[in-house]
Amino acid sequence: MSFAASAVGATFATYCTADFLSNFLQHPTQKMDYGFFNGLVGREVGENFWGTRTEHIVGVAGCLALTDHTSQAIFQKVFKKELCFAKSPAAFVAHTFLFIFSGVTIYVAGDAALNPNHKNEDRLETFKSETYNSYVGSNTAWFEPFVPVVVAKFAGPAAGASWVGSALLPATLAYSTVKGVGWNDWGNSGLNDLELKINGLNKK
Repeated sequence: MSFAASAVGATFATYCTADFLSNFLQHPTQKMDYGFFNGLVGREVGENFWGTRTEHIVGVAGCLALTDHTSQAIFQKVFKKELCFAKSPAAFVAHTFLFIFSGVTIYVAGDAALNPNHKNEDRLETFKSETYNSYVGSNTAWFEPFVPVVVAKFAGPAAGASWVGSALLPATLAYSTVKGVGWNDWGNSGLNDLELKINGLNKK
């Protein structure tokens, strides 16, 4: 896989889309907080960016795009061949965990350090607890490389090799399990204060 800016940008766009779509799997009937984008759909705006789904979408996708391409570039440099699930399944599954865990952990480190909503005295504890969530969630994404294989089996090789079958669908499902299991982000759980309010739920 190329480490060209265009390739990283395409991966970033895929991961942004996957994160957005995963919210519909995790919260099919709930209204989400997308920060300043809320105003476009007549929804209340709390924070413009920090602590919103938009921060998560952009921040996580950026970190994952970099760690994904970095991991594959390292493999290619060390083993003198491109990382491929069909040829190196064990290495690819390990790559999947490592790039997701490292990417999400970089994101939570940035959020813990920069998010003005965190109290200074809580930043280190926030980072440690979020890193643990990242580890737990990343362990659920082992299935991601198998998704295109299943798609190809049931919908044909062309579908399995397509952008949707080989990239978007696997990433969307992985986002759902990583966030859902790692952060208990399902249904009415995992909502921020504004999401609890706009969904008519009492803050617990």
